[in-house]
Amino acid sequence: MRISQKLDYANRAVLQLAKSYDGKSVSKLEVISQRENIPQAFLVQILTDLKRAGIVISKRGKAGGYLLAKEPIKISFADVISATEPQLLEVGFTFEGDSASELHRVWGELSAAFNKHASEISFEELITSEKEPMWFI
Repeated sequence: MRISQKLDYANRAVLQLAKSYDGKSVSKLEVISQRENIPQAFLVQILTDLKRAGIVISKRGKAGGYLLAKEPIKISFADVISATEPQLLEVGFTFEGDSASELHRVWGELSAAFNKHASEISFEELITSEKEPMWFI
């Protein structure tokens, strides 16, 4: 599967905000940019898309920054995909040729499975799996 750099950066930014989520503390653009190695100019554009989608909130001023608009458990991969690369969740297909209907069915099933799975993965799940101890035997 090939995803865009924008979508990769968006997921990394949301995960970075999820790691420090407490419902009130903001993260500075510079900190997110540095920790995730995302160019600041591009990060601003991504955060604007995420803000428009209701995933992040921005606070202005000297003590300003960004924070998640809701708990990490309530934000899914599908939410971030929808905010940054919505065409990834859509099935684009032409109905030409003898085999079109059979292939359209298969592509539709694959798309539905992808969308379902992306909707089930929350950013809380990623944080939790990151904190679980590793056991070496």
